[in-house]
Amino acid sequence: MAAHPPRRNLTRRSTLAGEAAAAAAEVESALTTPDQRDTAAFFDVDNTIMQGASIFHLAKGLYRRKFFTTREIVGAAYKQAYFRFAGVEDPEHVASARAAALAFIAGHTVEELQEVGEEIFDEGMASRIWPGTRALAQLHLDQGQRVWLVTAAPIEIAEIIAARLGLTGAMGTVAEHHDGVYTGRLVGELLHGPAKAEAIVALAEREGLDLSRCSAYSDSYNDLPMLTLVGEPSAINPDARLRAYARGQGWPVRDYRTGRKAARAGLVTATVGGALVGAAAAGVALRGRRA
Repeated sequence: MAAHPPRRNLTRRSTLAGEAAAAAAEVESALTTPDQRDTAAFFDVDNTIMQGASIFHLAKGLYRRKFFTTREIVGAAYKQAYFRFAGVEDPEHVASARAAALAFIAGHTVEELQEVGEEIFDEGMASRIWPGTRALAQLHLDQGQRVWLVTAAPIEIAEIIAARLGLTGAMGTVAEHHDGVYTGRLVGELLHGPAKAEAIVALAEREGLDLSRCSAYSDSYNDLPMLTLVGEPSAINPDARLRAYARGQGWPVRDYRTGRKAARAGLVTATVGGALVGAAAAGVALRGRRA
């Protein structure tokens, strides 16, 4: 029988993604130094800071600007939906979907996609920020703590959201670029699940944070690696699995959605929409690391 090719080391790729996200994150240029230098709060973005999937709104904006065709997005969406809904985590399937997504950004410039990201935020994201979560983030800032977004979304869009909300900074998925032009390759993996925890650990080491005194917020059970890393985790607009887990652990649970049926319908729509365009936009507008 023919030998099977070695499987990709997803753990190593998650570590690399986390380290890249932390390295790409810029320290704030505040006029005053935070009082609590060793504490910080970490917020997921999708359905935590804002309603729906940021990558969905990004992809929609890019599609309107003809960054890719309907045929291309359908092909990428099939691969994304396959392992999202079937629960398939085979490294070759993941690599194939990632490659399909990154094909759309190869040749585009960092400057071009940063400008487009600003426009897309104003068009479709600004009005979707949850006031309750934004108030929580501001509370941490008022207490002299730093506040970071930690998301699988492209680092460009994550940094735009952080800047518009007056937060310290953001860590997101990082893609490679050479001389300001995207190569079509990710640095490590998407910043998802374990990779988020790796990013926070790397940032904590760099910034001298005491994670036992830090806070983290998310809506997703997939973010348990991030939530269990800190001393003060909270569930925001949680999915069913995270809600049950958080209650079992005695974590705070906050739900800022209005109208539970409408919220559930909206989350389903966002999930389906994310599957249809997530792969196409997964690598778009990613902040690069030089090849």
